Amino acid sequence: MKRILPLILAASLSLLGLVGCGSSNAETDADVSSQAEAAAPAETAKSGAVLRIAAQPYPLYTPIYVAYEKGYLKEEFDKIGAQFTWNEFKSGPLVNEAVAAGEADLGFMADLPAIIAKSTGQPIEIVDNVAYGEKGLAVLVKADSDLSGVSDLKGKKVAYATGSYAQHLLAVLLDKEGLSLDDVESINLGAGDQPAALANGDVDAIVIWEQYISQLTNDGTAKVLADGTGVKRGNMITYFVTDYAEQNPEVVKAWIRALNRGNELLQTNPDEAAEAVAADFGVDAELMKKIIQNFTYSTELTDEDIKEITAVKDFSLEAGIISEDVNIDEFINTKYLEEVNN
Repeated sequence: MKRILPLILAASLSLLGLVGCGSSNAETDADVSSQAEAAAPAETAKSGAVLRIAAQPYPLYTPIYVAYEKGYLKEEFDKIGAQFTWNEFKSGPLVNEAVAAGEADLGFMADLPAIIAKSTGQPIEIVDNVAYGEKGLAVLVKADSDLSGVSDLKGKKVAYATGSYAQHLLAVLLDKEGLSLDDVESINLGAGDQPAALANGDVDAIVIWEQYISQLTNDGTAKVLADGTGVKRGNMITYFVTDYAEQNPEVVKAWIRALNRGNELLQTNPDEAAEAVAADFGVDAELMKKIIQNFTYSTELTDEDIKEITAVKDFSLEAGIISEDVNIDEFINTKYLEEVNN
């Protein structure tokens, strides 16, 4: 840990199955970070609340990592006498598994895995936006690949994390070409395993997010076949377990305040923000500065954000990615944001 704080050991997670397609490689994606820390000594706690955070180390969530690394989370939780634990997972579906197993109270992730979790009956609610960025998710092929368009993926091996928002991007791109996921050979691989699979020729294409897009294109390993431009806004959100949020509203608001402070630093001093979190994502500060330009970071849930999340839900239901509909009005709860930002 980079900060000297009391250590709270995270319980080992018993992974639960989620949506599956293609060949499963979940075990390589299930490595849980040993990071876990308390945000304030127990003797100073007033509320005694502990928030168990299920994190993901990707630039999609840069404001959260800025808040974590710069101490904003600790400071905001100190103010209300609360604590937090921090454990890292390699994808949204794995965060969902932790929440479903009762091992976490909060997850931040892309739109689709959150929708999948809600559609399976998990008692969760979206409380804030984190980011969006059309170029933050892309289909990559080898730099010397003969594939020149999405239609060329028909019959090819395409790797992505099943249940992640990469699956939705691929489905939308294929749909525009009159194809579906059934027209490709889907390989379920975590983001960390996809670069090697592509480089080794084990798959023809991968659907992956930042930091990997910038890393693989900058080093000449891959090129972008298509990204989310014009087809997928790519919303990242935070959800809380509903009962936890209702019992600990001040914790929810402390979380949002910390994220707002992270966003403020990104706006006023992006170089400092990039330097604070680059190591978390395995990149140098210069590359991190470029990556953050591909995203808009904000906790606000605008009408456009809600419209996009609804569109993702509708498409996923129609395409059979989810089998049960989700009531968006019940799923998105903006009251905490309104109390903090107004």
